[in-house]
Amino acid sequence: MSRFSRITGTGSFLPPRRLTNADLVAELATQGVESSDEWIVERTGIRARHFADVGVYSSDMGAQAAQKAMQAAGVKPEEIDLIIVATSTPDMVFPSTAALIQHKLGIVGCPVFDVQAVCTGFIYALTVAHSLIENGTANKALVIGAEVFSRILDFKDRTTCVLFGDGAGAVVLEASDVPGILATDIHADGKHAGILCVPGHVSGGAVLGDPVLKMDGQAVFKLAVGVLEDTARASLAKAKLTDADIDWLIPHQANIRIMQSTARKLKMSMDKVIVTVDQHGNTSAASIPLALDHAVRNGTIHKGQTLMLEGVGGGFTWGSVLLKL
Repeated sequence: MSRFSRITGTGSFLPPRRLTNADLVAELATQGVESSDEWIVERTGIRARHFADVGVYSSDMGAQAAQKAMQAAGVKPEEIDLIIVATSTPDMVFPSTAALIQHKLGIVGCPVFDVQAVCTGFIYALTVAHSLIENGTANKALVIGAEVFSRILDFKDRTTCVLFGDGAGAVVLEASDVPGILATDIHADGKHAGILCVPGHVSGGAVLGDPVLKMDGQAVFKLAVGVLEDTARASLAKAKLTDADIDWLIPHQANIRIMQSTARKLKMSMDKVIVTVDQHGNTSAASIPLALDHAVRNGTIHKGQTLMLEGVGGGFTWGSVLLKL
């Protein structure tokens, strides 16, 4: 008998502190940095984002999102036998954020680990969990994206600090006798590492290099639009489906212009694209599960529909997951 995997529950968490563009612009002005709501909206589509308070970490938000996903799936903590967390902003160098979330959820003994593929992290993590369920290693997995990007931003660089927000999203992925995940496609090309990176790390008890985000926005945009179309079509081909079979496109929420360009290439109306970037900003590995949970809980997405999830991130990484909810 064939073994498949299927998403049975979704959850998300946004920290209470919400900053509109006006709020952020006012804060930046105190540091001598000029920006405006109009400038931000025109270039990104972002109108607000959430920042975590001091003392709140990726594991805190990830655990909250995971609890909601388990409640939605009707799964108890002791039933979870795999936890994978996608994050570029772990609580500490080690242990993994997944291990910290495992403890906060009261789960003991199952394998847990982090995946680092930046904004494509959730796609990578979902692909790995799917494979481990298909081969019988796990039956019920938590796949989580959690980020506190506000901690790695340069608030003197108006081209990047206005883009990102904090949050977490999660899904429960379970073994199934009917297909849920229909196809996956993941890639990377390290030669593009310099266009989006945080070129610093801890060494000898001090920060070595530069610990804040650096991005060549034009280079990222140009690369992103091309690879997002390619990976979506690759997943469709593997599943023997076409553009017309997609009910909803849930792209990484980085920039509304990238999302619009991808939709055009896939011959999809923006009415069929889940958009949360305006309210959440770019939450990196958390953005896709956040958008998915938002759309499920507000009744936009329904069971039985076919979804295309896709993302791009520093590395440069990219990938997609085609699934039936």
